[in-house]
Amino acid sequence: MRASVFEEFGGSVDVVTVPDPVPSPGGVVVEVHATGLCRSDWHAWAGHDDGVALPHVPGHELVGVIAAVGAEVRRWSVGDRVTTPFVCGCGRCEWCRAGQAQVCPDQTQPGFTHWGSFAEYVALHAADTNLVAVADVVSDAAAAGLGCRFATAFRALHGRAGIQPGEWVTVFGVGGVGLSAVQVAVAAGARVIAVDRTPAALDLAGSLGAEHSVVSDGGDVPARVHELTGGGSHVAVDAVGAEATCADAIHSLRRRGRHVQVGLLPSIDGHPAVPMDRVIAWELDVLGSHGMASVDYPDMLGLVEAGTLRPQALVERVVGLAEGTRLLPSVGTASPVGVTLIDPRLP
Repeated sequence: MRASVFEEFGGSVDVVTVPDPVPSPGGVVVEVHATGLCRSDWHAWAGHDDGVALPHVPGHELVGVIAAVGAEVRRWSVGDRVTTPFVCGCGRCEWCRAGQAQVCPDQTQPGFTHWGSFAEYVALHAADTNLVAVADVVSDAAAAGLGCRFATAFRALHGRAGIQPGEWVTVFGVGGVGLSAVQVAVAAGARVIAVDRTPAALDLAGSLGAEHSVVSDGGDVPARVHELTGGGSHVAVDAVGAEATCADAIHSLRRRGRHVQVGLLPSIDGHPAVPMDRVIAWELDVLGSHGMASVDYPDMLGLVEAGTLRPQALVERVVGLAEGTRLLPSVGTASPVGVTLIDPRLP
């Protein structure tokens, strides 16, 4: 098969021909029809993630059709259209049995723990625990983000922050996850403030229902949020993953507010500072959120199938494997407006 491969962290990424994957006994091989180009894939390429072995194929959010099935798989067959959470549980431990596969200690992650979906085919493990059926009414453009950016935003706001209608939600960084968070919050009846350095991205957030936009141009963003909300946001989401955005998000909260950290904060230069003085004095909740287990997908999928949530509205462009491979090293410094999808069936 054709796949995007890098052989050193931060080095060149090339489309090469590699052997087709074979399914593990409890796994499947999926023919990839669409896969998202995500900042997390850039982190893997840059060497920020432990456990990524070289040479490596990135890619972790996908939709496709099952091409091969392992001997121990019971729920799935060749030809089934599926997606998967980017955090795949083992299916055996206490966390998986309790429906919390997103924190499974023996988890696998396509594009991180093993080769991912920037390829014509991808192997996925523990299929009976992790795969999610995708209805024909849901397009590839909508389904491709359900394994990462959209599911991550959905669980961050509903499962972790417990947002309520009428609350203020401030989203820092309106890339793929941030724009998903805007949509999810608006659909839940929340009032949304979008914060980003790119005016065009803020315009897109506004078209998705954000009431206010704040350009993060070095001004006092938390003060602006407090002004707009009359005392601070009830919920803040850092969808970037930087010390500055994490701190601004926490300082934008009202007393007893809830902060959800979604963007990765890798300890490249030591662990980032977090304003714990404010957390303690204002009794803020600081919540981590790491994807969403397959058992929690029905509520989100119901809203997608009904058209209440429209992940496809975030897609800026669909490119082939060669163009997606060329774009990967620039993701860390890019200012995207919407989401780029890769269709590995294209050149």
